[in-house]
Amino acid sequence: MAQQHLDPTTDTAAGPLPADTLETYLRAQATEFLRALRRHREDGTAGDPAGPAPAPDPHRPLRRAARRLSGTLHTFRPLLDAEWTEGTRPELAWLSGMLALEHAYADRLERLLQALHRLSGTSGAPGTGPQTVVPGAARAAALLDRQLTLARTRAHSTALQALGSSRFHAVTDRIALLASEVPLCPGSAAGADLRPLAAAAEARLADAVAALPLHTAGHPYNAQALVHGLAPDPAPHPQDAPWHQVRLLLRLHRYAREALAGQDATPDAPDHDPAGQALDRHRDAAEAAAAAAQAARTPRIAPATAYALGVLHADQRHEVEAARYAFQHSWRARRPGTR
Repeated sequence: MAQQHLDPTTDTAAGPLPADTLETYLRAQATEFLRALRRHREDGTAGDPAGPAPAPDPHRPLRRAARRLSGTLHTFRPLLDAEWTEGTRPELAWLSGMLALEHAYADRLERLLQALHRLSGTSGAPGTGPQTVVPGAARAAALLDRQLTLARTRAHSTALQALGSSRFHAVTDRIALLASEVPLCPGSAAGADLRPLAAAAEARLADAVAALPLHTAGHPYNAQALVHGLAPDPAPHPQDAPWHQVRLLLRLHRYAREALAGQDATPDAPDHDPAGQALDRHRDAAEAAAAAAQAARTPRIAPATAYALGVLHADQRHEVEAARYAFQHSWRARRPGTR
């Protein structure tokens, strides 16, 4: 059963919010997308994929606007032209996901190298390279460095190709149109109220959280998770999918709250949301554990290297459990009385 509302902004007693509010928000996000694209082109931030990760992430403003547009189109799609929305939303999701890969691989490598330094008990500074760790862990770090740097290089090339593709230009044309004219569905948007659709996004989040096994989150040793991760099957861990879904729904809920604010909207800071932070850490640790497990499946590696990667995998799965435990506590603090 869905839990009660998470935020007073969806309280229908405050009166209806017309579609004009949605138009204002979508135009603002479309303008931000075009502004971020212009800055990206002016800066020429292609970067060197084999070198250090750029800081800050040059694609972040573009991804951020694309995610907000895609999420808002999803939540409020009954009020928008169906053909236009269904043709635009998947393209925005493709764009934001593709642009995130290069930075994600760089962050994953840094996370795993830091963990190896910590687990090996060395005093070298994090990220200074595999030569600073003890034998066995050093080989594991070198293997991870090769695999993830290669993946990052490929993601970099893919992003460059995508940003020059006809597919990307078609997306930007759609967003340029959105910045001036929001394609509302006349029959649905006239006299519409945004609050019920935002409340529906809220309810989907509450239902997804209620389905999580919060009473088991944070166990210090999840044997099933460890065994699955090092099994020959490289499929994503089945325990993680519901948590990733909650993370997505929490983001959609956040964007819906912003849309309700219309011209007064200021993007919520994820850093100020402990539940969102915990789910981000959960995602990062789960993906890092998967990368360590994949490296451990490399043919003909030394037993000591495989052992170091196995320890690293277990360490990251413990981080997954810790993130679930942190989410559990932050969610209960956010919604007193939930179980």
